[in-house]
Amino acid sequence: MAFVDVCKQRILLEGELVPCMVEGKEIIIMWADGGDPRAYDAACPHEKVSLARGDFNGRILYCTAHGWVFNGRDGKSLQPCGWELKEYPLRISDGIVQIDLTSE
Repeated sequence: MAFVDVCKQRILLEGELVPCMVEGKEIIIMWADGGDPRAYDAACPHEKVSLARGDFNGRILYCTAHGWVFNGRDGKSLQPCGWELKEYPLRISDGIVQIDLTSE
C-alpha cells in the first residue's frame, strides 16, 4: 500500500463531504453521521458525473445530475440498487488524512 497525504484531519467534520484531488484523481471523503470518514472515487457510476457537487445531508449522498442516491456509510446505491462507489483505503496519521490509490 502506498498512502499519500490528502489534507489535515481538522478540515473533516462529521456529517460533511470534502472533495479533493489526489494525484490528479478527484476523490470525495464522506463522514456520515455516526460513522467514520471514508474515501471514494468522485465519479458517479451512472455517467461519471462528479459527486463533489452532490448533495450530502450527513447520511445520504444525492447525485444532482440524475438523482442517483448513495448511502454515506458504505457508498452503496439506494436508488437504483445494485451499484456502489469505488472506495479507497483511508487512514489518519499524525493529524493528516491519507488515501491509498494503489488498490485500483
